Amino acid sequence: MLSVRSFNIYTRSIASLWRRSSHCAGQTLDISGIYPPIVTPFTQKGEVDYQSLYKNLQKYNNIPFKGLVVQGSNGEYPYLSTEERIEVVRRVKQALPKAKLLMAGSGCESTKATIQMSENMASAGADCLLVVTPCFYHGRMDGSALIHHYIQVADSSPVPIVLYNVPASTFLDLPVSAVIELSQHPNIIGIKDSGGDITRIGLIVHKTRSQDFQVLAGSAGFLMASYTVGAVGGVCALANVLGQEVCELAQLCTSGEWDKARKLQYRLIEPNIAVTRKFGIPALKQAMEWFGYHGGVCRSPLQPLSEVQLKQLHTDFSSNGWL
Repeated sequence: MLSVRSFNIYTRSIASLWRRSSHCAGQTLDISGIYPPIVTPFTQKGEVDYQSLYKNLQKYNNIPFKGLVVQGSNGEYPYLSTEERIEVVRRVKQALPKAKLLMAGSGCESTKATIQMSENMASAGADCLLVVTPCFYHGRMDGSALIHHYIQVADSSPVPIVLYNVPASTFLDLPVSAVIELSQHPNIIGIKDSGGDITRIGLIVHKTRSQDFQVLAGSAGFLMASYTVGAVGGVCALANVLGQEVCELAQLCTSGEWDKARKLQYRLIEPNIAVTRKFGIPALKQAMEWFGYHGGVCRSPLQPLSEVQLKQLHTDFSSNGWL
């Protein structure tokens, strides 16, 4: 039996079902699979480098990704203007094969701005939206505030919503109880969880099984572990560099070849740490250059790696057989 609060969520949001008519009626958009959260290349003058972006997309089109995440954390979206964020999504949509999904980051600090950005991203071609937790006033962002925020966004969005939990950046964990409640909303179809807590991921999968709700791992470092507890895919920064290998790991997991999956997962852990929590986006962009992609510079105030950091990054890849 639904709680009063859950019933209210349902009754307030049932009208949003019509917005998803572009997908099969009565079915949730299938977001299972691997997505690279693509970077935004910049010129030396700090402008968005659309030519380099296009070249990256042409290479990604040959890798069996389910789709791309655009304007996620690795896209440096906090440093882009509203117009730039929308234009990048529009350009990616134009270059993306129709069979692949475009998941666009539309999160902003206020609910009003997030609603407007979500509408703009959908108009630019996004198939679904990745909405990060608002966090500037994180001391006030309890479960009640976040539930209210996401309901308002999901009620207004013309395309499905994927929750985005990334505590390393937001200093905020979207409570599991809030995720469970939000999973009942017909326009909230899943979550990308980047926290790395496998117990939490497993609990979310377990508690939302009665809903058509999908869980994506937020990093290649715990991708195999996430599959073992019921995740259906991942949004992995490392896939910008080792996309074929991350997709292979996912395939091994879904086919139950756990011994092979374990060996591959081990080799991906150190490179993944290097381009995420150790050195971040500057390292990811540098690694892309080594592997034939266009990473380029970051936007200030992000700075390039030092010589010591660059050497360590190279070791993290070479010692695992990737360079």
